[in-house]
Amino acid sequence: MTLAGIVELMDRRTLIRSAAAGLVAAACGSRASATPTPGGTTTNNPTSTPGSSAKTATKATVELAKGGSFTIALRADKAPQTVERFAGKARSGFYNNLTFHRVEDWVVQGGDPLGTGTGGEKVPSEYNDLSFKLGAVGIARGPDPAINNGSQWFVVLKDSTFLDKQYTNFGLVDAAGMNVVKGIKIGDKIKSITVE
Repeated sequence: MTLAGIVELMDRRTLIRSAAAGLVAAACGSRASATPTPGGTTTNNPTSTPGSSAKTATKATVELAKGGSFTIALRADKAPQTVERFAGKARSGFYNNLTFHRVEDWVVQGGDPLGTGTGGEKVPSEYNDLSFKLGAVGIARGPDPAINNGSQWFVVLKDSTFLDKQYTNFGLVDAAGMNVVKGIKIGDKIKSITVE
């Protein structure tokens, strides 16, 4: 096959994938665009998002329905759009009663509106120089590193530096709260998230 033939075949595959993604998104009721947003961003010198009048969030306290809570120090200086999105969803009650759908020996993940690991909208990635050490909080993503999930977030239960600059890191759970995080089981519910 010639180079031109390969390029044409790849263009057809891309078109078919985009169309299929659009159909899946429509069937699932997603508000996400079928066309991926191009490129992730690296935040070196962040500025506040234009039009943002709310005070910048610096802390979020996650209360579990089964009891217990933990606090996340939010890093708007490193991931301003991610922190703003997370804080907005938390303030609106979006995360209330959602479950932690993924719990492994190294990570706890929740925030999926479907509870399956497949829900949430697509947003641009926002990489930074924060390392995924014990207690780091990040945003889930699929196979395209330029696209983050707009809802799902995770806490690493041990140093996971292999995630550095591959996932958006936007906070850190305080040391006292890690005992609560380590006790989370699949299906545990978020009662509420209070943002300050």
